[in-house]
This record gives sequence, C-alpha cells and structure tokens, in this order.
Amino acid sequence: MSKKRREIPVFDHPIIETHCHLDYLKDRPLEETLEQSQRVNIEKVITIAVSPDNLARVRELSNMTPWLYGTQGIHPHEAEQYSDATEAEIRTHAGDSKIVAVGEIGLDYFYDNADRSVQRDVFRRQLQIACDTDRPVVIHSREADDDTIEILREFEQSLTRRGVIHSFTSGPGLAQYALDQGWCLGFNGITTFNKAENVRDIVRMSPIEQILLETDAPFLTPVPYRGRENAPFYLPFVAEKIAEVKELPLDEVVATTYQNSLRTFFPNQ
Repeated sequence: MSKKRREIPVFDHPIIETHCHLDYLKDRPLEETLEQSQRVNIEKVITIAVSPDNLARVRELSNMTPWLYGTQGIHPHEAEQYSDATEAEIRTHAGDSKIVAVGEIGLDYFYDNADRSVQRDVFRRQLQIACDTDRPVVIHSREADDDTIEILREFEQSLTRRGVIHSFTSGPGLAQYALDQGWCLGFNGITTFNKAENVRDIVRMSPIEQILLETDAPFLTPVPYRGRENAPFYLPFVAEKIAEVKELPLDEVVATTYQNSLRTFFPNQ
C-alpha cells in the first residue's frame, strides 16, 4: 500500500504557471487538468512551444480560454529543424495577443541533440526575433553556461524585455550574470529533489524579486508526487519550497513571484 500523499495546498493569492507543455500531458483530459489548476488558484498558464511541429498547436491551446497563453520558439534539441519558414512563422505570430514570449530557445550541450554551432546560430536568430518584436525570452540552458553568457552579451543593449532562464540548473556564474542583467530565473520541482542542493543554492542567491515559479509539466514533478506526470496544479509545492529555502513567509513568496510573472510576461495587466 502506497503512503498517502499530502493534498495540494491552496493559497489565497493567485499564482501563475510560467512554463509548462500542455500538449505533452497524457494522464488525464486537458479540461480536467485545467479545472484542477483553477481549483488551486492558478490564475494564468503559459504553455511553451519547442518545435516546428507544435508552434500551431501552442497557438491553438492559448486561444482555448482567456487565462491560457503561449510562446513561439524552437528548443535547442530541435535546432537542426529550424528553417527560414519556421523563422517566418515565429516572427509572424510572436506579436499575437495570446503569445507572451519567444521561447523555448537556447543551448543544450548535455544531450547534444543538435550540432552546437547550429544551436548557437538558431539561438541568435530567435533572440533577434524577440528584439524585433519587443517580446521577452524563455531560455533553456544546460551545460552551456559560457556560451549562453557570450551570446546574451551580444544582445544586452537590444533585448530590452529580457525574460527568464527557465528550469535553472546552471552554475552561479550564469546565475549572477543573468541576475545582474535583470533576467528572472525559473524554478520548478527540481527544488524539492533530495540531491538538488546546487539548485537550492541558486535559489538562496537569487532575489525573490527575480524568481519565477514553473512546473515544466509533464516533467520534473515535485515531491511528494514524484513518479506521477507533472501538471500545473502541483505548482503550490514549488512555492512552498522556495519559501522554505529562502526563509521567507509563504505569502510574500506567492505575492512577489506573481508580480514578477506579470512584470515579465504581462506588463500591461
């Protein structure tokens, strides 16, 4: 018999899910996931594009309901699938009313699913789209700290909206560079994992005013629900862990990260 897991906490203050992949969820009907997310006071959900094949699907999802939003961008794993047509599609829709950022873009030298030089080129091209369309950026960076910093330095003056380095697992060098430059860092269920003290160290060094909450669902389900498919409604556990690690009142963490999310993705709300 499995031990009973603690119920998902519900906060008085709403929270915003800044990074998930709704089109990847399989364990339950999407409508059920969204209803359960609303029951735990998730006010907005941003579902993230990653490949040429799901750009249109993310746009479709973002238009399902007023509180769903999306991004447009190509993940570094898919960099070799990037084309002029893909770039044109991202550029065309980056300014759509329900599209709030260019992403998920960046570099991944851990899996090396695409040639590193191609990854860097595609990263730069999409950062330029963000500059041209005045959109923030959602960045993926894994085992690529130095090159991520080098490329972001090229755009320090032109990329005025900044954005977030999501699912932050990189070292303190990239963290400090990003924080100094006005980026947010996104944290998810990894913060609850026993062996993730390196990530919690980054949480400690990050001002609460530059932290965003995310799940990266269906991946990285937080304790105490590890082993199940992740979903936006597990986000309250991430908020609790951030408050614990930073030794801050939970209501302050929830309220401040909410404002951080608005500032980054919804500046007119």
